[in-house]
Amino acid sequence: MTRECRRMQEQEPAFAVSVVGAPQRPVTVLLVDDQAIIGEAIRRMLVSEADIRFHYCSDPTAALALAIDIAPTVILQDLVMPDMDGLELVRVFREHPATRDVPLIVLSTREDPQVKAEAFALGANDYLVKLPDRLELIARLRYHSKGYINLLERNDAYQALERLTHQLELRNQFLRETFGRYLTDDIVASLLDSPAGLQLGGEKRQVTILMADLRGFTSLSNRLTPEQVVVILNRYLGAMVEVITWYQGTIDEFIGDAILVIFGAPLGREDDPQRAVACAIAMQLAMTAVNEQNAREGLPAVAMGIGVHTGEVVVGNIGSPKRTKYGVVGTPVNLTSRIESYTIGGQVLISETTRQALGPLVKVTEQMKIEAKGIDEPITVYDVQGIDAPYKLCLPQHADTLAALQQPIPLRYTLLEGAHPDSPAFAGHFVKLSLHRGVLWAEHLPTPWSDIKIQLVAPSGETFPGNLYAKVLQPVPENQQECLVYFTSVPPELMAMLRPLAQPAP
Repeated sequence: MTRECRRMQEQEPAFAVSVVGAPQRPVTVLLVDDQAIIGEAIRRMLVSEADIRFHYCSDPTAALALAIDIAPTVILQDLVMPDMDGLELVRVFREHPATRDVPLIVLSTREDPQVKAEAFALGANDYLVKLPDRLELIARLRYHSKGYINLLERNDAYQALERLTHQLELRNQFLRETFGRYLTDDIVASLLDSPAGLQLGGEKRQVTILMADLRGFTSLSNRLTPEQVVVILNRYLGAMVEVITWYQGTIDEFIGDAILVIFGAPLGREDDPQRAVACAIAMQLAMTAVNEQNAREGLPAVAMGIGVHTGEVVVGNIGSPKRTKYGVVGTPVNLTSRIESYTIGGQVLISETTRQALGPLVKVTEQMKIEAKGIDEPITVYDVQGIDAPYKLCLPQHADTLAALQQPIPLRYTLLEGAHPDSPAFAGHFVKLSLHRGVLWAEHLPTPWSDIKIQLVAPSGETFPGNLYAKVLQPVPENQQECLVYFTSVPPELMAMLRPLAQPAP
């Protein structure tokens, strides 16, 4: 026989399928021996074993290349061969990554403790005197192969687990980067960590709801370019999101220029009401920086009102299997929106339940009764001034002196709620003004807390260009024909006309 490697296989057994669905590796034997008679003898011993594949190599210098090609589960090799010493071949097998861990059985013609010791020291796993007994040989081949195959399967499982872990990390990173722009880290983490969190449905939970909205932003948007509107909105929302995240609120949704925030879901804390009110005050304080940046870019200032209410809602994943939204449902949501609608710019109003939850921690300046849809009785709300330690936040008190007008300014106003083109216009006039408020006299006074549109009337009877929007506050105690209104939107041309009139007399 020439000195080359050749394969001696009587049959190619089909791969069996393991219980986990992965193909089982067969016992693959590589015999390296320069004597063809030994190769034939071993082949005959194994030919009847359907689960064993036999490969023979007569050239030790080509053995490593063949081993890399066939990936044996056990190697049989002679110790005495021309061209390469058997112990040197052991060293070659152990130094190469492809054969480093393959079980290696050394074949020798004699029992020699010294040779055995050297072989084991170099990395051999077993030692047989040739020719071995058939049953013993098959048992040893299967025993060593089983251990090696188990090692390979464990390595495959670890690698598969690493791949799956990496894929899961990439998926989670994608979800965090994508949905983290809209949801808080708490919600994203809750959805990722708990498969049940992705199911539709909800649970009843006590939460504190915060709703914020820009005053007069709709009318302001009509005077600006779309690009300017987007700049103002993004700046405002970006600043508010930073504050909300700091106070660990869950942003439920943006509705135009409105923000709905939940404190108490998906993770509830004992201080949810306190953090909600502190967050509301901090949001109002953050508006100063927003408007300073607007002013630097020649954009108008904006003002925000905030309502806060505590109550029991249904919270969870709402929608359909194709499109799901994490949110809240219940009367408290509508009530919070109603409370917010009564606010003026820079104001925070809270409900009775929220005030009771905070106790003496919250500082309020006044209380008032408001009507809310779906609620039979008027509800009490409180105007928040500040909150004590550990938050120590306080809304600034702005000096806003009303100047008496030498000549009243005629006007016409219409109610905005439920307004339509044929809504009646009521006559009246301003008798006092500041840059943010006015005292309106009219025979037919608007209802407190209603929103109105005002047109100023020139002496000729024509209306000045531009509309002034305002929220009606309380009637003036000294004159039941007068009420205080807060300006929610004043166009630049009207502000230029009103500014000198609003200056207090020296």
